[in-house]
Amino acid sequence: MEDREKIIILYDYYSDLFTPIAKSYFESYYFDNLSLAEIAENEGKSRNAIHKNIKSTVNNLHEYEDKLKIYEKEQKLKQIISKITDENIKKEIEELLWKINYQYILII
Repeated sequence: MEDREKIIILYDYYSDLFTPIAKSYFESYYFDNLSLAEIAENEGKSRNAIHKNIKSTVNNLHEYEDKLKIYEKEQKLKQIISKITDENIKKEIEELLWKINYQYILII
């Protein structure tokens, strides 16, 4: 998987752990496709300050995943689920997995 895609997925899991400013910079860069210079101009900050903040956020995302392994565990569960042939059981497990992930994200 491309690193950018994985970073965005990790952000979906862990975004509530960041400050509003860090979230704003990250989302402007990764979701709105603004350049560092554009974000800096919009925020009245230096390009370097924006870069450091986004880099710190990305490093923290990897650190959180290294410790909590939510993404990794979900991928393993999806592999196991894909081998289930009974569609009703498969659907029930997928729904349960979604609920567990949603509740876990609300906790952190």
